Amino acid sequence: MQRGEPITVSLVGSTGSIGTQAIDVITAEEGRYRVVALAAARSVERLVEQARALRPERVAIAGPSRAAELAEALPAGTAVLAGDGALEAVSVDAQVVVNGVVGFAGLPVTLAALRAGRRLALANKESLIAGGPVVQAARATPGAEIVPVDSEHCAVHQCLRGIIGEKGMEALPELRASRLRRVVLTASGGPFRGRQRQELAEVTIADALAHPTWSMGPKITVDSSTLMNKGLEVIEAHELFGVGYDDIDVVVHPQSVVHSMVETTDGATIAQLSLPDMRLPISYALAYPDRSRTAFGAIDWSGLSRLDFEQPDREAFPCLDIAYRAGREGGTAPACLNGANEVAVDAFLGGRIRWVDIPEIVAAALDDYHVTIPTTVADVLDADRSGRDLAAAAVARRVTAGR
Repeated sequence: MQRGEPITVSLVGSTGSIGTQAIDVITAEEGRYRVVALAAARSVERLVEQARALRPERVAIAGPSRAAELAEALPAGTAVLAGDGALEAVSVDAQVVVNGVVGFAGLPVTLAALRAGRRLALANKESLIAGGPVVQAARATPGAEIVPVDSEHCAVHQCLRGIIGEKGMEALPELRASRLRRVVLTASGGPFRGRQRQELAEVTIADALAHPTWSMGPKITVDSSTLMNKGLEVIEAHELFGVGYDDIDVVVHPQSVVHSMVETTDGATIAQLSLPDMRLPISYALAYPDRSRTAFGAIDWSGLSRLDFEQPDREAFPCLDIAYRAGREGGTAPACLNGANEVAVDAFLGGRIRWVDIPEIVAAALDDYHVTIPTTVADVLDADRSGRDLAAAAVARRVTAGR
C-alpha cells in the first residue's frame, strides 16, 4: 500500500455496538480509511443510514426478505447482497475486515476473511471459543492475521508486541519458548465481587445486571457476574496467542484500567492501561501495525488515585474453573461449554433457575458430553447444539425438582 492511500475496510455487523463504534473511529480520522462494504443481519434502516454516510461499494444483509427494500433506499450504484453467504461474500472485499457479528453467524465471516488472507479485526467470541480448531486451519493462509478487538486480548497483543519489538508478531513462537512466563487477564469482578458463596444463593436478576463498570447486554452482563466471561476469554487467549492454560492467569481489577498484562521470565510485567473505551482496541486493530492519531480512553493521571488487584474467589465463582476445564479438554468441549452456558443464562434471565444453578448446569452438560475434534463448521454447530440440549435437560430437571 502506498503512503497516503486509504486503508479499505469491510464492516460486518456494522449496525451493532462494535460496528457503530468502528464508524466513530473511521470518521474521526478523515481520509485514513475507506469503507468498501457494510453488512448486518436485519437492520435495514440503520444500514441505509450508514451507507448514505459512508458510500460503500457493497451492502449485505443476512435476511433476504428485506433485500428489495434495502436496494431501493440505498445510494445509486451500491450493490446489494442478501441471504445465505451474503456476510461472507463481503468479508473478502477489504484489507481489514471487522467482525462485529454476534453469535455463531460470525464464524463463517471469520473463516471467509482468513481464507482470503485478510487482516481480521475480531470481536466475535464464538469464532475462537467454539470454533478454535477450525479457525486455526484458516489462519494459516498466507497474509491472514487476527488482531483482537476484545479489550483484554487487544491489551495482551499490545504487550506482546512491545516485548517482541521490531521482529513483529511472527516472532511470538520464539517469545513463548524462551521469554514468556505468563499472561494475566484482568476481570472487573462484576457486581458480586467480595461476596461469599453462601451470600449468592438468593441474588436476583436485577442484582446480576447491575454491572459496576461496563454497560453491556443482559447475557454478557450475567457472564461477567459469574466470571464465565473471563473463563471464555482464557480460552480465547489460548487460541489467539498459543499460550498454555497453565500460563494464563486471571486477576480481579475493579477499576478496569489495566486491561491485561504479560510477565516475562525475568519477572518484568508489561501492562496496557487506558480508561474503558472500546474505540481504543477497535482503532488499534484498524490501524495496525500503525497507531491511531486520535486518543481514545486516555487517562487523566491527576484523577486516578488507585489501582486494586485481588485473586478471584474460585469457590464462589466456579464458572472460571469450568471454562479452564473445557479449554484443557479441547476439541469440541469449548463449543459445548459455550452453548450450555447460553441456555443456563437464558434460564436464569427467564426466572426458571437461580444464579447459583448456572455453573452446576454447565458442568453437568460437560460431564455428559463426548468430546471430538472438529474439522468443519458443521462439527462446531453440532457440539453447540449438544451443549444446549444437555443444559436444557439439566434445567428441566431442576425445574421439575422445584429448585
